[in-house]
Amino acid sequence: MPHEKIEAEPETDSDTSEIDALSSKVIIPPEENKEDEPPISERPSLTLGPLTMLGLTPQPDEKTRGKVKDAFGILVQLAAFAIVVAALKTARPFLVPLVAAAFLATLTAPIVFYLRKKRVPALLGVPLVVLAALIVGLSVASLLVGSLNTFIQAAPAYQQTLTAQIDLAVLILRGWGIDLTSSGITRLIQPSAAVQFAGQTLGQVADFVSTSLLIVLLTIFLLFEALVLPLKIRLALSDPNADMSQGLRILSRVKDYVVVKTLTSLVTGVVIWGLLSLLQLDFALLWGLLAFLFNFIPNIGSMIAAIPAIIVALLQLGIGGAVSTSIIFFTVNMVIGSFIEPRVMGQRMNLSPLIVFISLLFWGWLWGPIGMLLSVPLTMVVRIYLDGNERTRPVAILMAGAKSNKIQ
Repeated sequence: MPHEKIEAEPETDSDTSEIDALSSKVIIPPEENKEDEPPISERPSLTLGPLTMLGLTPQPDEKTRGKVKDAFGILVQLAAFAIVVAALKTARPFLVPLVAAAFLATLTAPIVFYLRKKRVPALLGVPLVVLAALIVGLSVASLLVGSLNTFIQAAPAYQQTLTAQIDLAVLILRGWGIDLTSSGITRLIQPSAAVQFAGQTLGQVADFVSTSLLIVLLTIFLLFEALVLPLKIRLALSDPNADMSQGLRILSRVKDYVVVKTLTSLVTGVVIWGLLSLLQLDFALLWGLLAFLFNFIPNIGSMIAAIPAIIVALLQLGIGGAVSTSIIFFTVNMVIGSFIEPRVMGQRMNLSPLIVFISLLFWGWLWGPIGMLLSVPLTMVVRIYLDGNERTRPVAILMAGAKSNKIQ
């Protein structure tokens, strides 16, 4: 049967009156005055003390979220830095020979490239250059070991002389009314410490020489790799015109620093050796070698090298000889280290003196004496790397020297 269309019946007056009656019985609360409420961004948020920095606040605003994000980013960076330092400390037996070989390869690579331009085959040029560097290094090490052995053999005589000088000083001080004992001063000075230090140094030199074969092999492989590395990088990037200026700048700075520092250290050692020989001080060659080696350690290296020479001069030549030795070390290091070296090196290093000292402590703690010798080049590499990134460039600027107007 067909469906009939049902039409809605219009509301009558009676229905309307019933709805009005029901609505009148419902109590509707009055609307609150929202005009007096501050906006949500200005309402005080509940803080939970130190937990606020961890984001444990109820419904934090955008400003709080930004602070928490920045704090979390800093914590992540510090954690990453601690992990890297721990890895460098743990991998010291592997990394120290590798880094030493890398710096030796950086120093000798220009000679290899020069021989390559003169059509000398790489299979002949690389071993010749490494062999020449090895001969020079072993010659210096043999001179140092021989001088240290001679000093250790003569140390008991110097120790007796020092004991006699202490006894004389005690008698003089007692005459002035100062009551001291020779044993107390001996315990304070510890004359045998110099012999122990010399023995430890000799052992460290022997350990380093024992790893020289590994360093030589690594240097040979690195030099062979340096001849083809630019081509391999461009092939890997599929870009024959790839920009490698950052890496070349790092290598150039490190090479310039190592070359200049080696030459100035060599001049320092030769001059001190000659002047102390004229002074007729015992073991003048040893003090010249120590001055040459310790000059690579910034800031405190020259002072460390001067201490044993001044003590021997005091025991052998008296107060006048000790003063003359002190003047020689001070004058040579002041002229070469403060005038000649900065003029020759210019802005190649471009590091703050404070950063140099901190890097000396850090790399010395991390890798020992080798770390102290390489502290400045390693820190210079880090600064140049930070300078190549826009986000880390402010840190590189803080590490730069005070006289530099820009990071170079």
